Amino acid sequence: MTLSCQRSTSLSRLRLAGRLFVLALLAAGAAGLWVERGALEPATITATIAHYPAAPLVFLALHVIASLLFVPRTMLGLVAGLVFGLWWGVVWAALGSMCGAVAGFLIARYVNGGLIEPEALPRLGPMLQRAEAGGWRAVTVLRLIPVIPHSLTNYALGLTRLSLGGYAVGSLLGQLPMTIAYVSFGAAGGRIGSGGENWLAPALIGVVALGASILLPRLHKKHLTTPQN
Repeated sequence: MTLSCQRSTSLSRLRLAGRLFVLALLAAGAAGLWVERGALEPATITATIAHYPAAPLVFLALHVIASLLFVPRTMLGLVAGLVFGLWWGVVWAALGSMCGAVAGFLIARYVNGGLIEPEALPRLGPMLQRAEAGGWRAVTVLRLIPVIPHSLTNYALGLTRLSLGGYAVGSLLGQLPMTIAYVSFGAAGGRIGSGGENWLAPALIGVVALGASILLPRLHKKHLTTPQN
């Protein structure tokens, strides 16, 4: 019995050390990015990754790191449009955004390990409970409505009991309008910068997608507040 308790205590300490190490690593990364924030300009990131043969893989890795360290995903959307163009830019930016969201979700779930119950959080708790009860649909709506920043949403939803599959699908769908908008603007800017004339189409697509990202949450809210017969 004593040996079993000792092993349990050692494992608990090891888990705690692992969680603290992950938190320290994230804090150090965020501080390093703040010091070197000049390197976060879309043009700088584009120049850094564009010459790599495996640029899509580099972009995906960068997107995951950026999502973990509170870098706005809109910036990565612009980079995707500049590097890959409109259509492939949407593909890689959407995939990178979802991978970053999943990474933050899993890290929060690992670090938390049941220490924090969502319902115990005074202001955030009710929102997290609704997301947990609503599954992927609730996650989609939450992503459409910019209540809290992207990275913080990833970590906050990791405190819930949402399934990973439902969370990933909801994140992908909810983030898609803004992803399309900023990739389109990046593609249009890239065409203008290279002296191309076909910049109007991606710019218009970006305007429509941006309008959809603003309109859809309002339509959803109106639907919820409309009395049902």
